[in-house]
Amino acid sequence: MEFNLDIYLTMALVSIVFYIGKYIRNKISLLSKYCIPPSVVGGFVFALLILIFYITGIASINLDTTLQNIFMTAFFTSIGFTASFKVLKEGGIKVVTFLILAVLLVIAQNVVGVIFAFIFKLPPLLGLCTASIPMIGGHGTAGSFGPMLEEMGINGATTVSIASATFGLIMGSIIGGLVARSLIHNHKIRTPHDEDSKEPVEEFGDYNEENHNILSFKKLMNGACFLFIAMGLGSIVSKLIQDLGLTFPSYIGAMLVAAIIRNIYDFSGKQIVEKEIETLGGLSLSFFLTMALMGLKLWQLADLALPLLIMLFAQVLLVGLFAYFITYRVMGKNYESAVFSSAICGFGMGATPNAIANMDELTNRYGFVHTPYFVVPIVGCLFIDFVNSAIITIFINFIR
Repeated sequence: MEFNLDIYLTMALVSIVFYIGKYIRNKISLLSKYCIPPSVVGGFVFALLILIFYITGIASINLDTTLQNIFMTAFFTSIGFTASFKVLKEGGIKVVTFLILAVLLVIAQNVVGVIFAFIFKLPPLLGLCTASIPMIGGHGTAGSFGPMLEEMGINGATTVSIASATFGLIMGSIIGGLVARSLIHNHKIRTPHDEDSKEPVEEFGDYNEENHNILSFKKLMNGACFLFIAMGLGSIVSKLIQDLGLTFPSYIGAMLVAAIIRNIYDFSGKQIVEKEIETLGGLSLSFFLTMALMGLKLWQLADLALPLLIMLFAQVLLVGLFAYFITYRVMGKNYESAVFSSAICGFGMGATPNAIANMDELTNRYGFVHTPYFVVPIVGCLFIDFVNSAIITIFINFIR
């Protein structure tokens, strides 16, 4: 039995699946602990259902994914609007240093991914699907580069990328605390033990689903117009780039245009409707992720199970060693740098909320330190997605 859903039925089903994911996430505390989004939970449950249908031959469901690419582009365009050189300058040397570390980790992840792909005689581009695409990039980047790589002939790229991103979310949360606690005990680092001096930890996150900011229609409309203008001009830029013979994800042009608009506003002293753009980007991400997960073909993982696990644990080892031996030393060899090490495990294998959760876990036990809570969200929310996409694109064009 085959069901072909039109665009309206598809979006209705996507919305229902999202709320199912939210319900399950609220009921299973482990999912909240590891910061796994409702979109991922609901979409993965639906993908499991489709897998059962596929194995038993009961039915197949075909979705109209026309809006998926639009949602993806809207989300990454909103990321482009956060790329402010003014903010980077105001963050000081710590922000620049941590950003450089994150860039080095992106490169290292991709090198390791490609090497292991060669070892297992897999397409080198598939190695990127276990590297910075899902690790530092998370589900959003995985869902965008996966289909692009499939168009280049890499079967199962989307499924591998999404599965790797989910694995990264969990492992990033696990190893962050282990690395930081090992640093503190092995190096006998002094920590702020005085419980009375603890400050309340401010919560950060790039797209907080419980955003209580009051949005006005005027500002929201302005934000939507900014997004669509950047997306429209960006499509022209992307076409020009593609004419040069380079392989880029479709949203790169829109990200670049958005970043240019943001910095023009910054240097002219005008304020952009940042919260409204962020909110629209968050909505787009939720719909995009849900649709991407719902479209997973989990049966494609069967032949890749063992190589995939080894490649993913190689990434875990890389991030753990990078945090322990490099991040700790570069960021100052003190308690603050141990907190930075736990953070880079979080967003180096998952997302910025994982990094914040890792820092919270550590500072709740050993004492609060302010600088990482300022630096990590700036790098994780404003710059790393932009930089990661550029580096991934360079790797794709180099090894294809």
